Amino acid sequence: MVKTNCTIISNFIFLGFTHYSKVEIIIFVLWLLMFLITLLGNIILISVSILDSHLHTPMYFFLSNLSFLDIWYTSSALTPMVANFVAGENSISFSGCAAQMYFSLAMGSTECVLLSMMAYDQYVAICNLLRYPIIMNRRVCAHIAAGSWVTGCLTALVETMSVLQLSLCSNNIINHFTCEILAVLKLVCVGTSMVEFLMLVISILLLPMPVLLIYISYAFILSNILRISSVDGHSKAFSTCADHLTVVVLFYGTALSVYLKPSAVDSQEIDKFMALLYMVLTPMLNPIIYSLRNKEVKTAVKRLLVRNPLCALFIPSSK
Repeated sequence: MVKTNCTIISNFIFLGFTHYSKVEIIIFVLWLLMFLITLLGNIILISVSILDSHLHTPMYFFLSNLSFLDIWYTSSALTPMVANFVAGENSISFSGCAAQMYFSLAMGSTECVLLSMMAYDQYVAICNLLRYPIIMNRRVCAHIAAGSWVTGCLTALVETMSVLQLSLCSNNIINHFTCEILAVLKLVCVGTSMVEFLMLVISILLLPMPVLLIYISYAFILSNILRISSVDGHSKAFSTCADHLTVVVLFYGTALSVYLKPSAVDSQEIDKFMALLYMVLTPMLNPIIYSLRNKEVKTAVKRLLVRNPLCALFIPSSK
């Protein structure tokens, strides 16, 4: 609980999309559908990557990490919202808000780092194929994954603690559908310049810097692809790179527009829809674009279905 003068704030109320009451139920149904698709796609990818020994490679190790954090990322925002909708409420406790803020930031920050590391893995796999098993050995992969998680969790802890220690005004209405840190920061009634500067530094480290690394990696990848004489090889490689870069632009582009916009710009309504893109849409698309369209994954699914017919009840067959 946070005490400000004579007011004790023990819970917060979400405005969500109440300004769009006519389509609020449609938005909720779409959210729920995307949430279920996200859970199904990522659980399938993790299961197949673990059960099929052919997928025990650095690429699918990182993809399994990405799927795991995407499940947590989406769940941290949508699970409380679904519970509130079913219960007919639109509130959350202070401790619940703090936990939601932390986990959303931690998962989002980890994904920022992990996606850039996955781009580096692709660069090594394509541009240094012969040395790939040596460079990306199990120990290196484990260190990269652990470093991504530690970086995301620590930066999230710093940001969350820096905001929650500030004095909040008596207003407990959050103009968002989740305890998004920028929305909560607007309830603070003391100076926030130091916190905003801290968030700016962290945002620069987690958004433009990884994007730069990703584009440099793909620039080398595309340069290497152009040397391939096969036309089919060209088209396949370009298609894969285009799919991956689509996810990168969608995730980082929307996050950049929210966290690195000028502080004088008040665009809370737009920020809600932007948050939907990087918190809901991107985690849903990740397993589809990175893996489920991949022939290796489709073959692994078929092998799994042959060995374990009962899995056919849970995993849709791929043709």
